[in-house]
This record gives sequence, structure tokens and C-alpha cells, in this order.
Amino acid sequence: MRNFSILPLELCGVSFSAGGKKLIHDIDLMIEDGPATILLGPNGAGKSLLLRLCHGLLQPTTGQVIWRDLGRHMPKLHAMVFQRPVMLRRSAAANIDYALKLNGICRQSRKKLVAEALELAGLSDQAQTPARVLSGGQQQRLAIARAWACRPQVLFLDEPTASLDPQATKAVETLIGQVQESGTKIIMTTHDLGQARRLAGEVLFLHSGRLIEHRPAEPFFSGPATSEARAFLAGDLLW
Repeated sequence: MRNFSILPLELCGVSFSAGGKKLIHDIDLMIEDGPATILLGPNGAGKSLLLRLCHGLLQPTTGQVIWRDLGRHMPKLHAMVFQRPVMLRRSAAANIDYALKLNGICRQSRKKLVAEALELAGLSDQAQTPARVLSGGQQQRLAIARAWACRPQVLFLDEPTASLDPQATKAVETLIGQVQESGTKIIMTTHDLGQARRLAGEVLFLHSGRLIEHRPAEPFFSGPATSEARAFLAGDLLW
């Protein structure tokens, strides 16, 4: 059991600009441990940008992203999986092993961790299969398992089931649930409202780079507080 946590994650006045345009506007936000946090909003709302800012891939133009200060532990305790994960030119097992090696895990421990990650993802039978010949759904599950093998406290997922068929989507959602049950906090973007209803503990609704709502999932879906969120849930275009 952990005796420390990098959560809560706090954003204080976070903005981000690129090409002379402000894309994220003055976001104040605190994300606590607990059920999955799902980011919703129309295309261009800033969901993926916000994930990258939280994970540290981008630096805010103004404001601060604040994790609890754990010194040297910090780089190992949050991870991110992208919509199109990069698979190394090696087997599924070797992809996971390489990530563990980069995180300083000794060879003796890596073998067990690789086996556990493959089993969690339902890919034990594909351990020696070249990762790049796996199906899209299998690759996404491998990418999540590869990140989880390093035991992050927080896992950011950017549209993890985009372009997957329903069967592959179900398998990825099952894996996400297992990762969450293991104690890893999920912070995730999706365009799939059904998926958001199934997975979300709370919702961050963004529109035009602004955080419009931050509410528990049930009241958000049953009665959104803003006209923008109501229009989004009704399937109307937002500009």
C-alpha cells in the first residue's frame, strides 16, 4: 500500500498559447484521487492540450501545474498513453520490458512485471508477437499495459478507443477498469458519450479552451448546468 500520493493535481490560472492564439484560458482546477476523471467537449475544445499540460509535455504560457512534491519520485508516478501509441520494433513482451528498463527496474523484477502486465491486458498468448503486427485494439491494450507495468499513480489516456470497433472498445474499457481497480487514477479524454457514462466518476467539460463545468458524472449527465454542456449532450454543434 502506498504511504504517499502525488494527488491532488492542481492547476492555477493555467493558459496556453501557440501561434499567437490563446488555446487554453485561465483554468483553475483540482483533481483528487478516486474514480475516473473524464474530459468531454467538442473538437478543438482543448482536451488533449490540457492532458499534455497536466502530464508536463507542454509548459503553460501562464499559470502553474502543481503536483505534490515528491522529489526524485515524480518522473515515475504519472504516465500517458496516446490515441495512436508508438510500438517499438520488438515483441509485445519486449515493449513492456523496455519501458521497465527505462524506469530503472532491475532485470530480475522485470520478468514478473512483464508477465503481470500481459496477463492484465489479455495478451499473454501474444507475448512474443511483434507488437506492430497486433491489431489496433491489441496495440492500445499493450500500450496501456506497458504504462501500467511501471505502476503510475496517475494514467492519462487520450482517446484510447478512437477508431476501434465495439468489441475492441469493450476490451480496452475492461482493461481501463482493471487498471483503475489496481489503484491507478485514470484521467481520460473521449468523444464517446456512452463510454463517458460508463467510466466517469467526474466530468470536466471544456469548450473553446475554457473549463465550463467540473461536476460528478451523474448530475452532469442528468442535468448539465450550462447551455454549452446541454447542447453538447443533445448532439448540437458548438462553435
